[in-house]
Amino acid sequence: MPFALKGHGECSVRYRNEPVRGPSTLTTYNRPMPQTNRNVNVEALKRLVRTVPDFPKPGILFYDITTLLKDKTGFAQLIDALAAHYIERKVDLVLGIEARGFIFGPALAYRLNAGFVPVRKPRKLPAPVARVTYDLEYGTDTLEIHMDAIVPGQNVVLVDDLLATGGTMDATVKLVKQLGGAIAGLCFAVELDFLKGRDRFPEFDVFSLLHYDE
Repeated sequence: MPFALKGHGECSVRYRNEPVRGPSTLTTYNRPMPQTNRNVNVEALKRLVRTVPDFPKPGILFYDITTLLKDKTGFAQLIDALAAHYIERKVDLVLGIEARGFIFGPALAYRLNAGFVPVRKPRKLPAPVARVTYDLEYGTDTLEIHMDAIVPGQNVVLVDDLLATGGTMDATVKLVKQLGGAIAGLCFAVELDFLKGRDRFPEFDVFSLLHYDE
């Protein structure tokens, strides 16, 4: 039975009747889906993001999204606006990058009638994994994904909270390529435009909702 979402402001919804893809014996439910929507008030959402100076170190201005997440209307509008960008595409999986990608990824996957896959730090996943190590400003870091998380050819959207220099997302792209996934897009809630992280991904559709120039 269809249901209506409350408190979504100008974000509209529609239905997509699409079966669950992949091996599943579960019933598929038809959920209200957002239309491509140009009416979301981005500036109002940005006002819900708290700025914290000198965190995590002096000279850094930190954009704290927890104040947006706790606002039920703002969070709903943000997820619906992200989902609207992909609603006309075939998306099989949404990958969320540890840790804040776990906030947006499952919600976006639900709205797109897709599965969710976590991309994790080392030694967090129990089954055999694919692994990529990448450079940080000081040292290296590693991301892992289950070897059976993606069926070759599946369409995958990669999600994280923030696009800065793009190093973490670049490592995740390499993981998806290792497993034979088809990248349908790179999705971020926030982008720091002055760091030009999207320049690392000229071959992909990079979508961010909230942009900052400083």
